[in-house]
Amino acid sequence: MPRLDAPGVLHHVMDRGIERRKIFLSDTDRNDFIDRLSALVRDGAMEIYAWVLMLNHFHLLCKREDG
Repeated sequence: MPRLDAPGVLHHVMDRGIERRKIFLSDTDRNDFIDRLSALVRDGAMEIYAWVLMLNHFHLLCKREDG
């Protein structure tokens, strides 16, 4: 189903592993994910207002910036 994706709109993004399996297997996996999100913020592509990383899923509250 298509989702609204517009600059300035807050999004709750959530992803979960298939059958609730782990998606972050190590600190390296988690750090890589955080580094990639950080790059998007540094580049001005998005703002992140809240986030949580669990072993088998994550949640982000974010906003895409104009660009």
